[in-house]
Amino acid sequence: MKTLIFSILLSAYTMLGACQSGPLLTNTNNAKGFAVVELFTSEGCSSCPPADELLARLEQESNGKQLYLLAYHVDYWDHQGWKDSFSQHTFSERQSEYAGWLRLNTVYTPQIVVNGKSQFVGSDVNNITFAIHQALDANPQEALHLQAIDDPKGLSVSWSSVSPQKNTRLILALVQKHAQRNVRAGENAGRKLSHVQIVRQLITVDPGKSSSMQVATPSDFNKQDWELIGFVQRNNDGKIIAAGKANLNN
Repeated sequence: MKTLIFSILLSAYTMLGACQSGPLLTNTNNAKGFAVVELFTSEGCSSCPPADELLARLEQESNGKQLYLLAYHVDYWDHQGWKDSFSQHTFSERQSEYAGWLRLNTVYTPQIVVNGKSQFVGSDVNNITFAIHQALDANPQEALHLQAIDDPKGLSVSWSSVSPQKNTRLILALVQKHAQRNVRAGENAGRKLSHVQIVRQLITVDPGKSSSMQVATPSDFNKQDWELIGFVQRNNDGKIIAAGKANLNN
């Protein structure tokens, strides 16, 4: 209940943040850094659509940039009148882990985390874009190379790092780029919601124990409308130190 009340109190602030227009990312085409932007959202949350729209704006401006966008649909809103078909308990657990890393008293939606080290209300346009600019302007100390080949069993995925570090995990996210849903109940009843960068499968790997694996794909998977994003995250504080994307159209 505490989480839901907190989300409701964010509504006015969320709407104000979403009203800004114009390009969000400027002077970043030649940036050497990367930004992993993780949105925790839900179709059952009335404060979330503006954050989903912000992610869509970032997705439109991401071409040529090392900007990796991920939308996790959490499941703790599913008991408020509407079951989000994209929700998974795994995503709620990931958000709870961030609450520990970032020393938060509770989880809430919409929330955005940038490179695992800073978090914001999901529609806080100014602070989110500032954090993304900082991340893109940084010089990464690590690099992740990710490859994926489509075969009858799914995706054959392999990876390598320039200088592998201990006490890290590799996260692989299978992402559906776009979808729309008609919400028939709950706080967003009667609305048609558009989603981007929907995480459909999340896999955690110990990069020190393997360098390849087979990833099963859903029945609605296709190479044109999906992508595979990977990133290396430190276990002790959640900071993301490398990220990459596999070209599924090779």
